[in-house]
Amino acid sequence: MVPDLADLLATSRVVSLPMTTRFRGITVREAVLIEGPFGWTEFSPFVEYDDEEATSWLRAAIDFGWRVTPTPLRDRIPVNATVPAVGADEVPTVLARFPGARTAKVKVAERGQTLADDVARVRAVREVLGPEGRVRVDANTLWNLDEAEHAIHALAPFDLEYVEQPCATVDELAELRGRIHYMGIPIAADESVRKAADPLAVARAGAADIVIVKAQPLGGVHAAQRIVAEAGLPAVVSSALDTSVGIAMGAHLAAALPELEFDCGLGTVALFEEDVADEPLLPVDGSIPVIRPSVSSARLDQLQADPERTGWWLDRLARCHRLLERGIAL
Repeated sequence: MVPDLADLLATSRVVSLPMTTRFRGITVREAVLIEGPFGWTEFSPFVEYDDEEATSWLRAAIDFGWRVTPTPLRDRIPVNATVPAVGADEVPTVLARFPGARTAKVKVAERGQTLADDVARVRAVREVLGPEGRVRVDANTLWNLDEAEHAIHALAPFDLEYVEQPCATVDELAELRGRIHYMGIPIAADESVRKAADPLAVARAGAADIVIVKAQPLGGVHAAQRIVAEAGLPAVVSSALDTSVGIAMGAHLAAALPELEFDCGLGTVALFEEDVADEPLLPVDGSIPVIRPSVSSARLDQLQADPERTGWWLDRLARCHRLLERGIAL
């Protein structure tokens, strides 16, 4: 059941969080926090997403704030460090924000950069983590098929755990997986799951070895849990650059999965200068707890977005709510 819009707006707070470094092309992350019967929840689709895509994020917010979460099977979630497309010399500083992390996800294929930049960054990560660390790379669909094959060959000497979304389409992923099969480097699908009309198509096509699942884009903890079960592939729960509230949503998803073979991408609060929680869900000894964080009114006041941005977000929430009311079941 979809709560009334008035109930959502009554507790909605729009915040603007400064970031430690540019990530996804932004230096400030905006979000709407809403207090539901089961605690604070989050609505924060990226600003470039249209209302139809953003509606899944509102569905997730309602799922986490108005429904009981699945029974947790673990009380802490191991998390990876996230390394933006920074210069190689900045890598040690970035990794220091993720104490105890044994795994690092490294952004590659940044527009305006070269493969040489990627190689230098990944080499620096490997040097900091040492031979026992785990290094995964994420191209966010930005390589074509031949570029991806060439780049993976160049990065293979750094012992990659997997390559995340190297190409845009399911067909490309399937062909690339065949081309590099002999190298033993798995392919993980992110955008081909969370942005697809059919999030299970990539699994049915045999185009990936691993699925990346994010609670907000997939409609919430319960919906994402079903997708993982139906995909039948190992899953990595990751964030969508959430506040601690959205990270908690992801942690509850990760806690409910029967198997959790890989460290999760839920340490990204470390990329913010400020957070909404009294005790932000920052990595400690390489993991975060499965809790609902306490949200500070003082922090919400301090981080409140300006009136123009607040109005923009609340109008967006209202439009997405109308789409839900038109028959998109929760």
